[in-house]
Amino acid sequence: MNIAITTRGYKAPERLKSYITDKMKRLDRFSDRIQEMEAILSYEKLDQVVEFKLRLNNKRIIIKERSTDVFKSIDLAVDRLERQIAKTKEKFREHDNKKIVEMVEP
Repeated sequence: MNIAITTRGYKAPERLKSYITDKMKRLDRFSDRIQEMEAILSYEKLDQVVEFKLRLNNKRIIIKERSTDVFKSIDLAVDRLERQIAKTKEKFREHDNKKIVEMVEP
């Protein structure tokens, strides 16, 4: 999985980059279909905004979270990503289990 970290308006310290990388590696256990991940960190007034763009085989998931603390924003976004990945994985599983006859019947 490729991980790209982008900051807008400031330079992220190594501690923050390693924190994001560790959180992203944790997502590997939810799905093996993750191809690439992009994290965009920025400020909007007093809030720290984290936006994650995740690309699966045939789906794109975009999550945006904001709070006063960047680490809290990251945690909230990763929790939402986990739920979205699990939901997407379940849809893949349901679709794979359908038989062609069931899908074609009038």
